[in-house]
Amino acid sequence: MEKKKVLVTATNYSRLCAAGKKLLEEHGCEIIENPFGRPMTFSELQEFAPQADAVVAGVDDWNSSIFSLTPRLKAICRFGVGVDNINLEDASKANIKVTNAAGMNANAVAELTIGLLISAMRNIPQLYQTTQQGQWDRFVGDELINRKVGLLGFGNIARCVAKKLMGFDVDVSTYDKYPNLEAARALNVTICDKEEILRTSDVVILLLPSLKETYHFMNDDAFSMMKPGSYFINTARGALVDEAALYRALTSGRLSGAAIDVYEAEPTQKGNPLFTLDNVITTPHTAAETYKTYHDIGLLTAQAILDVFNGREPKNLLN
Repeated sequence: MEKKKVLVTATNYSRLCAAGKKLLEEHGCEIIENPFGRPMTFSELQEFAPQADAVVAGVDDWNSSIFSLTPRLKAICRFGVGVDNINLEDASKANIKVTNAAGMNANAVAELTIGLLISAMRNIPQLYQTTQQGQWDRFVGDELINRKVGLLGFGNIARCVAKKLMGFDVDVSTYDKYPNLEAARALNVTICDKEEILRTSDVVILLLPSLKETYHFMNDDAFSMMKPGSYFINTARGALVDEAALYRALTSGRLSGAAIDVYEAEPTQKGNPLFTLDNVITTPHTAAETYKTYHDIGLLTAQAILDVFNGREPKNLLN
């Protein structure tokens, strides 16, 4: 009997997802790993995807153009939460089940979000560089205590961020189209509209999903509403932010600083104007990347694939 083939486009799979890989192999699956160490391009997927029965997907694009080449494909299990890179309608038409790892990376992303915020307010990366260069560049930064923090979005990650922020003695408010009122009460978080969050917050943290209606959610108009001297953090998705508008907000003095983990174009290019600014901290879409997250999601996606192969409904089925 021919082995089922599982294409893994998420990176570092053998090194960080040994338990998940072992589970699949114990059930007779052959693993084909992404050899590039980055999201796979369309031409690369054209080469690898046609032989796959299932995919553990990173942030590569999956749509009808690929599905027309993958007659064997039965499941795409997103190694993460956001599925804006997977066309669910096209997948359904091709009888491909799509799952994600909702909630599995919330703590990891929340921790990096807090880390980026503090780094932006205290200019930690630049101080690290100048100190190692033998300079003694002191920096007078801002503190979080008694500040107002606004969360745009109130899903699993945002609620985890809110819980962690409580230890900093801050006032937390949130905007969400469908807010979890019970969670807001439990965390002492105030529900507000988008405009109030932008106008009154000392820190705005973007944690919304990437949807058609949230594309460029933060644009010139939104940044112009923000409190002068405030900070902006994005660990959600790059498509939510008009990067040119963010650049203008940072260079005009509207914002004191920003920290971003996600970008409109990924992988990033050296010429991105944001990278020329001293008041921007950047990381390469790495918020979810911890050993625990890889281990847990590795097992979750492996089990989801086995469930699909055996006619069972997988956890976190999206279509």
